[in-house]
Amino acid sequence: MTTWRYPRALLRGAAYIAVFAGGFWTFGAAAQEAASFKNDVFPIIELRCLECHVPGGSGYEASGLDLRTYDSLMKGTKFGPVVIPRRAFESNLIAVIDHRTAQEIRMPHNAKKMSKCERFAIRAWINQGARDN
Repeated sequence: MTTWRYPRALLRGAAYIAVFAGGFWTFGAAAQEAASFKNDVFPIIELRCLECHVPGGSGYEASGLDLRTYDSLMKGTKFGPVVIPRRAFESNLIAVIDHRTAQEIRMPHNAKKMSKCERFAIRAWINQGARDN
């Protein structure tokens, strides 16, 4: 009959592994939380975009993009849609805030580039379906 020489050490090791792995599972679950237009995206738009993208503003006059509401964002510009749900990389909104466009249409115009966190939040919202939530 075989006896374990160090049963407490074995149990302690298993407990550490469970706690450590559990932390990763929790982190992964948090990353899957739904992005919210109202709570995550609109506050960024309000802070960084609304100065120009309202009727009468320079961004609105140049593009026709009104960012005051979810519906007006989803309507897009006079040139077409800016958000393609579930396809952030193909969405013009992401192209302009990532500065993957001509200098004159990079956003925010004549201002500091949005932070990685701001761009990530908008990208996540689009990739999750760009819902009005």
